[in-house]
Amino acid sequence: MNEHFDADETLAPQTREARLFERLALFLTEAKANVPGWEKRLADVDTASITSREALAALPVLRKGELMEAQTAEPPFGGFVHPGMLDGARLFMSPGPVWEPQAPGIDPWGGARAFFAAGIRPGDIVHNSLSYHMTPGGLILDEAARALGAKVFPAGIGNTEQQVEAAAILKPDAYAGTPDFLKAMLDKAAEMGRDLSSFRKAIVSGGALFPSLRAEYRERGVSVMQAYATADLGVIAYESAARNENGGEPLPGMVVNENLIVEIVRPGTDDPVAPGEVGELVVTNFNPAYPLIRFGTGDLSAVLDGPSPCGRTNMRISGWMGRADQRTKIKGMFVDPRQISAITKSVPGIARARLVVTREGERDAMTLKIEPADGASPDAQAIGEALTAHTKLKGLVEIAASLPNDGKVIDDLRDYSK
Repeated sequence: MNEHFDADETLAPQTREARLFERLALFLTEAKANVPGWEKRLADVDTASITSREALAALPVLRKGELMEAQTAEPPFGGFVHPGMLDGARLFMSPGPVWEPQAPGIDPWGGARAFFAAGIRPGDIVHNSLSYHMTPGGLILDEAARALGAKVFPAGIGNTEQQVEAAAILKPDAYAGTPDFLKAMLDKAAEMGRDLSSFRKAIVSGGALFPSLRAEYRERGVSVMQAYATADLGVIAYESAARNENGGEPLPGMVVNENLIVEIVRPGTDDPVAPGEVGELVVTNFNPAYPLIRFGTGDLSAVLDGPSPCGRTNMRISGWMGRADQRTKIKGMFVDPRQISAITKSVPGIARARLVVTREGERDAMTLKIEPADGASPDAQAIGEALTAHTKLKGLVEIAASLPNDGKVIDDLRDYSK
């Protein structure tokens, strides 16, 4: 059995680097010619000269906030999409809101490699529980599994009992979805007396896989691997294992996906950091429909030294290490400080608000703490309804006498080491 998805995964690093930068100059030239947003942003750039990491690093980082501002000014895509490549495409709205199109072709988000590294093979049945509604999450995994030759049950989110019943009948080999929903399914199956022992493999994304939860899955007979993906870029990196040596236990770090250029920059700047230093993950893709050049993910990571022992030779990163800004992923959905600001404006009597994110068992939980305006008594029920309306998530509301004056809007108190 092949240990790698294709020969690209074992290229000599210098060969891969040369190929990427041979493609980059032409890609930038075409983006400048065909995409209005890049025509403006690259107006003074000789794109033919961008043939090295040093030259690429001279371009400014495009951060999510700038993209959102462009989309607000020129909806829906802010001029950053190739207008001639949208016919027949799916269009998505992710939290923020941020709009994204689906690129043409098979496996447009590049996820098949991550499924292969997780041990999923042609003919396997994959139970996909990421959302297919409005955001691209479910389809990122769906397209990847199908490109690999697996069969997919598009379960989506919620309806846990129905999902358990379906899985008990289909007997899927693998689960795909958020890290904690698999536990909800397994626990519900035990309550219902249904057998879900067919789940032996899983690929998870959209949230942190805590070590305690991974260990619990291992005890329950499920080998779980992570993929690091975003709605904008697709699968950026994924875990791998030396299966013949350690029984499928994940190796350190995550392998960067092929056909991406990844940089780590000092948060708040455009400057690459020294190897091994923690900074913001910046990605350049080769997506002709939705070119993203030096796109700042807002996520923190670091480059690990040397190739993975699994034999894949691409750059390794430490995985997700927190946020360079306060935008935070909760239950698989990003929540942005702008959304909290919108809540404070929609309900009278709020002076300040802070969203506190914690863990209850193996699940994310959130509480919106409110400092009332002088003499005001804000309506907690109305605030709760606004919280759900603006974030698409449910949480508690707590009225506090005062909140710290430290500029923090989202306070993530989850311990990612446990």
